[in-house]
Amino acid sequence: MHQFQRDQTRQLLRERGVDAALFADPHSVTWLTGFVASIELGPNLFAGALPLVWYADGRFTLVVVDALAEAASPFGREPDGAVASYLGYTIEQPIEGLRGLLDVLSGLWGNASRNVAVEIMAVTAAVLDVLRVGPPVRAPIDATDWLKPLRCIKTAEEIAKLRENFRLTDIGHRAAAEATRAGAREIDVWAAIHAAIDSATGCRVPLGNDCVVGYRQANIGGWPLDYVIRPGDSLIVDLSTIRHGYWSDSCNTYYPAHPTARQSELRAIAAAALAYGATLLKPGAVARDIDRELRAFMVRAGQPVYPHHTGHGVGVSGHESPRIVPYCEETLAAGMVIMLEPGAYYPGETGVRLEDAFLITPDGAERLTTHLL
Repeated sequence: MHQFQRDQTRQLLRERGVDAALFADPHSVTWLTGFVASIELGPNLFAGALPLVWYADGRFTLVVVDALAEAASPFGREPDGAVASYLGYTIEQPIEGLRGLLDVLSGLWGNASRNVAVEIMAVTAAVLDVLRVGPPVRAPIDATDWLKPLRCIKTAEEIAKLRENFRLTDIGHRAAAEATRAGAREIDVWAAIHAAIDSATGCRVPLGNDCVVGYRQANIGGWPLDYVIRPGDSLIVDLSTIRHGYWSDSCNTYYPAHPTARQSELRAIAAAALAYGATLLKPGAVARDIDRELRAFMVRAGQPVYPHHTGHGVGVSGHESPRIVPYCEETLAAGMVIMLEPGAYYPGETGVRLEDAFLITPDGAERLTTHLL
């Protein structure tokens, strides 16, 4: 599982003259190992830190608190993988998860001097202190962003996981369409969405992002509350699921009955912009050029320029490179999964946003979402 990702990382570290590395960003950990801890309620209360990955001598060791050891065990059966755990919760002695974690890391450093790369922005000072009290090493090399470019191009295994997530958001959108009616609240629609996705999956699935009625003053996005949907309202529903450590994304705009003439016009413009944007997605296309084209499309249609990104990559994070924004000069490549989401917003009145996912192929793009079809 995720062998190709580790092979890429091994090569990167060799090219940069690194003997050992500590990966602490949760997205890096999932990308390297396929393991994801259930954190819907936050990190394990008794852990010294979130799961970490230590690399040395060609092998990757996933370091977890003991409560996660069984779930992490499949990685220990990988040819180049191992799992190390430490004591978390106990009634036999004071709970000292951090001390247990530091003891494991001290043992992993080994006895030889090393050039060690660390995702410094993702580790605690206590973890970095292990370098100071352990074997003599040079100052750690900051590897905070090293893996992000590699994450842009998805493997077949990753694309399969993303397809499953998009299938779940499609289910959620069907539930949203049925639940959007006059008299219901935002939170009622959200509850119907979540119930449909959990039922289809047979387990709890973390869910984001937005469910907002058009008459909210800040109607671009936000958590669902007890705002009542009234006749003539619009409801923006932007959904992400997190399954197998990967994110989906998607957005549609719903109406309790038939949209008004103005809402129909706004929706048609957003749909045309999205369709136009899809034609621009191909290897070699520059992110900022796509952004400029879609913003100009909306302006020509007489709409205000939306104040958010035109799109973004998606994978182990809900927002990955490349970002479809004015400053981004990155080019698209086959294997990227890209979201496009043009919109138009009239605060306190109404709004519209439509969002689809696309897999960049050698000669264009394949739509991965079906909720707008």
